[in-house]
Amino acid sequence: MKTFFPDKEPSDLIGRLVVPLAVAAVVFFILIAQLWNLQVMGASRYRELSLNNRVRLTKSTAPRGLIFDRNGIRLAENRPGFDLLVVPEDIVDWNATTSKLTEMVDITPEMIEGRVSKARKRPPFEAIKIKGDISWEEMARIESAKFRLPGVALSVGPKRSYPIGEATAHLVGYLGEVGDKELKQNGEPGTVPYRLGDVIGRHGIERALEDKIRGRDGGSHVEVDAVGREIKVIKRFPPIPGNNIYLTIDLGLQLEAARALEGRAGAIVAMDPKTGEILAMVSSPSFDPNRITTGMTTKEWKALLDNPMSVLTNRSIQGQYPPASILKPITATAVLEEGIITATRKIEAGSSFTFAKEKYRDWKKEGHGKINIYRAIVESSDTFFYQVALELGIDKLAFYARGFGLGEKTGITLGNEKSGLIPDRAWKLDTYKTPWYRGETINASVGQGFMLATPIQLANAYAAIANGGTVLKPKLIREVRSQDGTTTETFSVEKVSKLPLAPSTLKLIRKALKGVVNDEGGTARGLMNKDFVVAGKTGTAQVVRMKERIKDIEEVPYKLRDHAWFVGFAPYEDPSIVVAVIVEHGGFGSRTAAPIALKVFRNYLVRVKEGSPFKPTPPELKERDRVTVTGASAVATGGEV
Repeated sequence: MKTFFPDKEPSDLIGRLVVPLAVAAVVFFILIAQLWNLQVMGASRYRELSLNNRVRLTKSTAPRGLIFDRNGIRLAENRPGFDLLVVPEDIVDWNATTSKLTEMVDITPEMIEGRVSKARKRPPFEAIKIKGDISWEEMARIESAKFRLPGVALSVGPKRSYPIGEATAHLVGYLGEVGDKELKQNGEPGTVPYRLGDVIGRHGIERALEDKIRGRDGGSHVEVDAVGREIKVIKRFPPIPGNNIYLTIDLGLQLEAARALEGRAGAIVAMDPKTGEILAMVSSPSFDPNRITTGMTTKEWKALLDNPMSVLTNRSIQGQYPPASILKPITATAVLEEGIITATRKIEAGSSFTFAKEKYRDWKKEGHGKINIYRAIVESSDTFFYQVALELGIDKLAFYARGFGLGEKTGITLGNEKSGLIPDRAWKLDTYKTPWYRGETINASVGQGFMLATPIQLANAYAAIANGGTVLKPKLIREVRSQDGTTTETFSVEKVSKLPLAPSTLKLIRKALKGVVNDEGGTARGLMNKDFVVAGKTGTAQVVRMKERIKDIEEVPYKLRDHAWFVGFAPYEDPSIVVAVIVEHGGFGSRTAAPIALKVFRNYLVRVKEGSPFKPTPPELKERDRVTVTGASAVATGGEV
């Protein structure tokens, strides 16, 4: 019997089998590759996901260290608060959950989506903070509906509170959530990593001492059910609180300074000339740090940033103003030390001085007559200093001004301090590519022209005059303590330099500053009082040059009015406090700044003399002593408060 195919398989049948076999091979290859990926390459990841379905690590936020004044009164403290969290992996119906949350909490779907989108790179099953520091009512609504909201959770932890409010806002600062910049720094040597939703100091002491105030977060290993609800705690890792900070500030003086400046734009700095300790530092207008820390809308924050009064600017260290006549004692030291003039020599100080066909006026219409340098300081003669400064020259004037610490940062423990400006010939050539003109020296001699200084710089310069010629670094921190009360760090007096002045020069300057307040014809006679002797100097810094002398400041539009200065120290015999006051567009220093300074002097010296440190009494602390700068809007529009 013959076979139908004696030698081979049919060729057409083999051709038909090629395609199905190839497809089957590809399918089997894909299945094997996927199994390899799931069981070998992704084994650790899926093991972690499986474990996270059962055991998760929850964070316990560490309390920040407290901030106190020099007498142990709290300026920044902690209170309990609730955060709203979501774990997207546990949410069954995202749209329904979002809708429910917007009904129960003051939050929009866009805000929720934004938070989740920002956290897209987080580890799986890590909770995302949707809204921080929710209200008690919001917390109660969420808690009552938790069984219907799988994937939604509440976290309780410490929240920052500032019991003094606006009066210490620029000094103490506020907190804000970490951003991409801080998150990118994670892993750097010596740093504790931040996580999404953490808070960080954004201003003042909170920012400057972030590494000391911030604690170390703890956490718990928690067993959860299928929808993420906590069943039991397996293990706890307690958080480590941050260190407490004790400032040099005297709260009683701080509040008095805030009240004295209320309704005006400006700054007050008070310091101990022997130690450099800052006793008070106020900037006005101010803001409520509690409002920022608890959370503002984008619109509210933009309005704060765009406020024409620059309420977030700490004018004490960032406000740069022409020092005006406050510079005259420093100009006097320069001309005396350089032998341009002697203490006894008199020159004619008329109503104006003409140089290169330009007339430079004196503030006093009838002039001062023939006077010596002592009377030139007491009466604040402009034309006297015009003449002697021309012989001195700008470079030597700049040399002495820088010796007093002007033109550079003081180094105080706060961020974004400004350096001011002390010009010289090299500076102008480098900046403007033009030479220095002698007429510019005339303006510089009385603190005008290019001259700029901050209140902290001038307070520090006058502290050197008060203490016998030592320039100190302003000191804001007394000590750092751990939570058990152990002092971990102290801050001693730091001497920057010793003024190379003859004792006779310094003695004359001090005596002249006393005469400004206590002699007939002195520009700050209003500071005379029976309790203590004040020495100091008034100043009126021009904003724009007026063609005619102005007696009534009310006639000038607000933005064109001169800035008012006073800087001085007391008691004269043994100075224990220096006060610098700047009132923006305040007019004459003798009328505006000097009376404010007297209130600060009196508050501190009378209390110290009586030995009665300031002690606030609750509940008055949060109500009566919380200063609100109510005049900001009126000041911004040029109105009077």
